[in-house]
Amino acid sequence: METANVFTAEELEKATNNYETIRILGRGGYGTVYKGILPDNRLVAIKKSKIVDETQIEQFINEVIILSQINHRNVVKLLGCCLETEVPLLVYEFVTNGTLFHHIHEEGSKSSLSWEKRLSIAAQTASALAYLHSAASPPIIHRDIKSTNILLDDNYMAKVSDFGASRLVPLNQTQFTTLVQGTMGYLDPEYFHTSQLTEKSDVYSFGVVLVELLTGRQALSFDRPEQERNLAIHFVTLMKEDKVDEILEDRVVNECSRDQLREVTMLAKRCLKLNGEERPTMKEVAIELEGLRRSDKHPWVEHYSEEVENLLGGTSDFHSSNAIGFDSLKDNVVIPLDGGR
Repeated sequence: METANVFTAEELEKATNNYETIRILGRGGYGTVYKGILPDNRLVAIKKSKIVDETQIEQFINEVIILSQINHRNVVKLLGCCLETEVPLLVYEFVTNGTLFHHIHEEGSKSSLSWEKRLSIAAQTASALAYLHSAASPPIIHRDIKSTNILLDDNYMAKVSDFGASRLVPLNQTQFTTLVQGTMGYLDPEYFHTSQLTEKSDVYSFGVVLVELLTGRQALSFDRPEQERNLAIHFVTLMKEDKVDEILEDRVVNECSRDQLREVTMLAKRCLKLNGEERPTMKEVAIELEGLRRSDKHPWVEHYSEEVENLLGGTSDFHSSNAIGFDSLKDNVVIPLDGGR
């Protein structure tokens, strides 16, 4: 952790004004995130675990190990941690514009994102995941991709966050069984039923986020009719019936060309295939979305997959084989239903 700082408990108490309520940025299944101000006036986000148990400590260590190895513009930066307190504390860069969930679902923000911004956010998120799967060494499976874990800055640049559930992929590992962890509505059905975690589980979760961006609907809602509660299942059903226009957000339909809309909806459908082997890799998804984003801005420009692949920092074969994730034997089964970070 050469680039991360070790903060004192006193420093972080002062930064959050003793963790006052108005500093809370978000609450999740594992803890609370506070806005902090360091003595040099830098804004930071401080994650404080709710309780002290072995699982919390393990997630704390896991996130430190993983984030200290990642350097990507679309992944939130870990600035340091506090080792003095009984409750684990992690300090991140402060991302100013809230979560993607807030911008596409919460009242007052609905329909605020243009199609251009949505496509850019999707491409940037895919780029980060492609980096984790294909360029990081060892590869990393995020395991909890959802719109609440995608942060946005003032320029609407996406930053993937919350790596507490993530797993490093061991070399020469072809298959590994892990206890199921994730968020209902985003959870890969194949992983849920088999406990076999692969990089394609992240692809499925990303597909759900892509459908959120297309429809403006939440991944899981019990306020909707039974057949529409699970967004991914409803979307795939409508795609098969050639009725997907019924749930696309008006702003998306109005701002996106028919050809581009067809490409993105087909890509989302492929990401949501029940059989993981039939889903594209995140590198393929990232290249396709970046090509669509560039053609949207410059329709006369030809795009080359090699150029985009270089932008991702990838060096592995374009058609990379499935990576298999692993888990600690001490993991608990955690399937949080809340939208926490």
